[in-house]
Amino acid sequence: MAALTADAKTEMTRASIELEDRLIVALDVPTVENAKRLIEILGGAVNFYKIGLQLHFAGGLDLAKELVQQGKKVFLDAKLLDIDQTVTGAVQNVVKMGVTFLTVHGNGPTIRAAIEGRGKSSALKILAVTALTSLNADDLAELGVSMSVEQYVMMRVEKALQAGADGVIASGQEARKVRERAGNQLLIVTPGIRSEGVPVDDQKRVATPLQAIGAGADYLVMGREILRAPNPGKKAEEILRQIELGLKA
Repeated sequence: MAALTADAKTEMTRASIELEDRLIVALDVPTVENAKRLIEILGGAVNFYKIGLQLHFAGGLDLAKELVQQGKKVFLDAKLLDIDQTVTGAVQNVVKMGVTFLTVHGNGPTIRAAIEGRGKSSALKILAVTALTSLNADDLAELGVSMSVEQYVMMRVEKALQAGADGVIASGQEARKVRERAGNQLLIVTPGIRSEGVPVDDQKRVATPLQAIGAGADYLVMGREILRAPNPGKKAEEILRQIELGLKA
């Protein structure tokens, strides 16, 4: 039998992800009570939730454990960055929670410290943040970064590959370049997703669901567009159909 090409391996890897897991709904709300109401409204339409910093400090970590116990998947968006020992210790505790994804800053030592903390657990995936989708070239310049956003993202992708991360957080605008470089070595999780005609709010590097999936993203993270919809469950189902179309295309 002929050896599989890199493209074929990538497609097989992408095909192994269940469609309903590809949409991650961001619970960017002020309280656990708000989050639980939304989860109830969304019902079976959503299987994967992101808990970010806002909810972390309002009981979100306990909610993460509850969701895992209910059979849901959880993306803990902690964006860890500290001395190696602290990161390692934090990840050791995250492993006990049973969540699926955890974000850390995309520098090599931090990624390696997180992987050390994960130990032999294969369930927890370490995702390295490249550049927030709320940043553009001007923002990077203000941070003292003298390169384009794409160059910066790809530099962080190299760090992720070298350090052994499971995936990266990257916008739909860089997803194609990331996929071309990483093949099936990295999962690509893409925030900053907006359907056509939907306000971008504080995001600066956005893409539609079709664009992001077509460019190579594995998972899409969406919050406000779904949470603000008159019928959040129906909106989530619409996004899943767009993801399915993108995969077929």
